[in-house]
Amino acid sequence: MIKFSEYFNEWLYGNDGYYATYKQIGKDGDFFTSVSTSSFFGGAIAKKIIQTIESGFLPKNTTILEIGAHHGYLLADVIQFIYTLKPELLDTLNFSIVERFPKLQEKQKEYIKESFGDIIKLKHYDHLSEVKLDNAFVLANEIFDAFSCELVYTNDKNILQQAFVENHKIKFIDCVDEKIINHCKKYQITKGEMGIGYEEFINTLCKNIKSFEFLTFDYGDRYPRNDFSTRVYEKHEVYPIFEEDLDLKKLYKKSDITYDVHFNHLRDCFKNNNIDNIVFNTQLKALVEFGIIELLEILKANVNESSYLRQTQKVKTLLEPTGMGDRFKILNVKRS
Repeated sequence: MIKFSEYFNEWLYGNDGYYATYKQIGKDGDFFTSVSTSSFFGGAIAKKIIQTIESGFLPKNTTILEIGAHHGYLLADVIQFIYTLKPELLDTLNFSIVERFPKLQEKQKEYIKESFGDIIKLKHYDHLSEVKLDNAFVLANEIFDAFSCELVYTNDKNILQQAFVENHKIKFIDCVDEKIINHCKKYQITKGEMGIGYEEFINTLCKNIKSFEFLTFDYGDRYPRNDFSTRVYEKHEVYPIFEEDLDLKKLYKKSDITYDVHFNHLRDCFKNNNIDNIVFNTQLKALVEFGIIELLEILKANVNESSYLRQTQKVKTLLEPTGMGDRFKILNVKRS
């Protein structure tokens, strides 16, 4: 019998885990992301990066560091839009990716080379602990929902219980882990998930990069909703972890598993590193503030109407208040 966090971690990152080999994202994969929806997602981030540099917060020779780049589509979109909006920056900017899996590193190198030839020099780090930079713009799209988590539940005797897994069956046992107990008390969690590894990740980030702007997008909200959000994605079907008759053994390592991110937990990890310049927002508001509408206006002036309308429809999907626009949240953090 193992803790649910160990089961979750092995599911995604074991030797034959779901993320250990390349997976398609989009209509041919198990799920959609904002990156697979429209290149203007990366375009808006590129515009934000340019604004950060032009404001003087980061220098022109800063590093754009992506963590969890998968195929490299997002970084490529960012580079393409920087080329369109401020091409001279490509002469000074540095581009890096943190990626633990060698096979994915190769995919990323191939895609960036296919897209830009030898113009872009891409540096890889196997782990965040290897990164040592004076400054960086750090981009992390949908990574925290792939950090392992513990499942907790307060029973009818008001006793906090923790999930364990045996033979792909989830069982709850009285929790004796003081860290989990204290975390649940602090955030008033009676039922749901506790993300594992957020503190270590953010502490390492803050230790290894002196000055940075950090931007992350993910499913979730500020406050825990006190319900289980852990779910499995397979070929665009969604299965709640406690759905009746769900066959975890069949889905194990062959599908994606995720949960809603608790953004106040993330925020507090940065605050514990004496950082207070932290903005929480919806994806809708963030992308509009970054300038995605202005990018569409530039497109309108340079392409035919059908191309413009096609891309506008994709951007609407990113911004839809009842869909991605509100369901995804962002945390934008600055340390100077």
